[in-house]
Amino acid sequence: MEATMTIILGLESSCDETAAALVTADGRILAHRLATQEDAHRPYGGVVPEIAARAHVEALSPLIEAALADAEMTLDQVDVIAATAGPGLIGGVMVGLVTGKALAHAAGKPLIAVNHLEGHALSPRLSDRTLQFPYMLLLVSGGHCQILLVRGPGDYARLATTIDDAAGEAFDKTAKLLGLGYPGGPQVEKAAAQGNPRAVPLPRPLIGTAEPHFSFAGLKSAVMRAVQSGQYSTQDIAASFQQAVIDCLIDRTRRALAQADGITALVVAGGVAANGAIRSALEKLAADHDLPFVAPPLWLCTDNAAMIAWAGAERFAVGLIDDLTFPARPRWPLDPAAEKARGAGVKA
Repeated sequence: MEATMTIILGLESSCDETAAALVTADGRILAHRLATQEDAHRPYGGVVPEIAARAHVEALSPLIEAALADAEMTLDQVDVIAATAGPGLIGGVMVGLVTGKALAHAAGKPLIAVNHLEGHALSPRLSDRTLQFPYMLLLVSGGHCQILLVRGPGDYARLATTIDDAAGEAFDKTAKLLGLGYPGGPQVEKAAAQGNPRAVPLPRPLIGTAEPHFSFAGLKSAVMRAVQSGQYSTQDIAASFQQAVIDCLIDRTRRALAQADGITALVVAGGVAANGAIRSALEKLAADHDLPFVAPPLWLCTDNAAMIAWAGAERFAVGLIDDLTFPARPRWPLDPAAEKARGAGVKA
């Protein structure tokens, strides 16, 4: 390896995945270790913050040691420490950020406090080094559903957000209503593959409206009524729900594309971007607008430390370095100047 190549250690602990990764400034992933908490949270049908925080404490240090061993490196050979500082479950965020601060202080390395959403937003450039700014991003995850103009590290314009539930949250709640288990997204996608997407009449909130945002709370309620009616199979409800989400995502993204000039690509990222049907629909939308479609590989869509390390690399390259007083943040918008959306509050 070149002696001058910057190496970033990334730490992720914002929800229910604990991870550590080593990534170079030219996008090589030297090591990645991840511990999932699915078994711990499955009995509750969702993430329990206190359980998640304790699990991060137990898992993070061994993961860092394992990642360094995988890369045959010591901490002294790392150039930058990047840790998720929010948004997320505050207990978990604090575990990763405090660990990152301790490592940076002990080893005398720069600290990059990474916005978890920026990790998702920049992750497509880790998997596709030809992707150039500015691009349009549909960020769809368990906690967020936004359309962003990505102009560079730390430079975002939010074009749309959800006024209530995020798409991933709706997937998880639908899975719970259908008794499909946790995590919900993959279970709903699996059931939907066996169902009729037109079998259940479900709403498409805000489709065709001038308001740019998303809304999934009414769709979730409609799924609950469909389940309670006893008229439809689990597979048909899952398929109809997934199609309704796709229709909403495509309609809102199409609206944003009609108002965007000079973008290089349509990009999707976040945990829900792992859904094959959603990816296919977005790929067609991009083709209709003569735009490249870029999506990270499936493992980079869900929470991971490689994207945090890469966001750290991108920020470090433009001189965005943080000090050891940087606070953990449960809420942290990528575009603080964006107009407040109706109903979204500080989550926007």
